[in-house]
Amino acid sequence: MKEKVLKAFSDSISIKQKFVEENVDAIIEVSKLIADTFSKGSKLLLFGNGGSACDASHIAAEFVNRFKRERPAFPAIALNTDMAVVTSIANDYDYANIFARQLKALAQDGDVVMAISTSGTSPNVLKAIDVARRKKLKTVALTSSKGDKLIAKCDFPFAVNSTNTARVQETHITLGHVICQMVEEILFESHRKK
Repeated sequence: MKEKVLKAFSDSISIKQKFVEENVDAIIEVSKLIADTFSKGSKLLLFGNGGSACDASHIAAEFVNRFKRERPAFPAIALNTDMAVVTSIANDYDYANIFARQLKALAQDGDVVMAISTSGTSPNVLKAIDVARRKKLKTVALTSSKGDKLIAKCDFPFAVNSTNTARVQETHITLGHVICQMVEEILFESHRKK
């Protein structure tokens, strides 16, 4: 059992290390995009299903509250958190519309959309990205290497090269934390210099 525990941690570390080596420049670019979005008064809209819904909520909370610094709240909304909205859309229309309909209502020029889907094939995620594209919003995707459908639709796709859902999700939340940290540093430094 000890060997299995050590291997799980070793695999997680290895996958994250390879991921960051391949994506460091894109991580910086997306961090700058989100920082610029917040500085202009626009917002980040996030969504996902299951564990990815929890990741969307977690990342939104880090932005709205704080991550490492005392600073103003940043406007981030996880679209999977309002059960009345989610269930009414699912009931009256279809589950595939739960995020798309919210984007139609809430997304404005200058907002950024972050879709989180381990498979990259969730119909409700793909439909929402189609709405974001029609609204000409910048889109970020957190997925796996098998998420070709989502990767093809997004401006900034982050695909974790693993078929193990747990390892993919562990990399997604680490990526979310790093983006939060970079956004705070970008905005903190720019405010300090003024």
